[in-house]
Amino acid sequence: MCHAWPAHSICEACVGAFAQPLVRCTTCALPVAPGVHQCGACILQAPPLDACLAALQYAYPWSDLVADFKFHQRPGWAASFASLMRAAPWVEPALDAADVLLPMPLSQERLRERGYNQSHVLARALEPSKVACNVLLRIKDTPPQRTLHRDQRLRMVQNAFAVDPLKVSRIAGKRLVLLDDVMTSGASLHAAARVLRGAGAAHITGLVLSRTE
Repeated sequence: MCHAWPAHSICEACVGAFAQPLVRCTTCALPVAPGVHQCGACILQAPPLDACLAALQYAYPWSDLVADFKFHQRPGWAASFASLMRAAPWVEPALDAADVLLPMPLSQERLRERGYNQSHVLARALEPSKVACNVLLRIKDTPPQRTLHRDQRLRMVQNAFAVDPLKVSRIAGKRLVLLDDVMTSGASLHAAARVLRGAGAAHITGLVLSRTE
C-alpha cells in the first residue's frame, strides 16, 4: 500500500493508519456510535443474520486492493486479508464457535469469467479446516451488484441461492459463518441466509472483509 515493500504485503504502519476497528451494528455491520449495539433499521426489521462482522471499511486503500484481489487475478492477497480479518474484534470467537465456514458462491458464468471464487480463496486462507464448498449453491446469475440500486438488488437475488439437497446434513442444526468479500446492501448475504435458515441452520454469522457505508 505504501510501496515501502516490507516483508509482508501490508505493513504495520499501513494497518495502523487504515485498518483501525470501528464500532459497528452487531447485525448489519454498519458503523454506529459508541455504546450502540444495533442500528435503527435492524431494530425495526431484524435481518436474517444472527450477527454480522466486517473487518474493514470499503474505502481507500482497501477498495483498490479488493478490486485487485477480485478482478485482476491477484488471489495472493487472500493471506493478508485473512490476517486483517482475524485481527478484527469478534472475528476469532465467531470462527472458533462455527461448525462450518461457507463462502458465498459464484454462478458458473461468473466463475468461468473470473477463474476463481474470491470468497472461497479467502475462506481457505482464513479457516481451511471448516470450509464447506458446494453446499450453498448459486443457481441464478445476476448482474454485478455495484451497478444496481438497493431495490433492484433485492429483486435480482430472489431465488438466486439453494442448498444442495444431498448436503443438508452439513448445515442442519449447525452454527455457520457465511463469508463474502464486500457487503453493500446485504441483499446477497440475506438471501443466502434465508435459504440456509430454511435448511435448518441453527445460527448464522455474516462475515465480510469490507463493508460500504
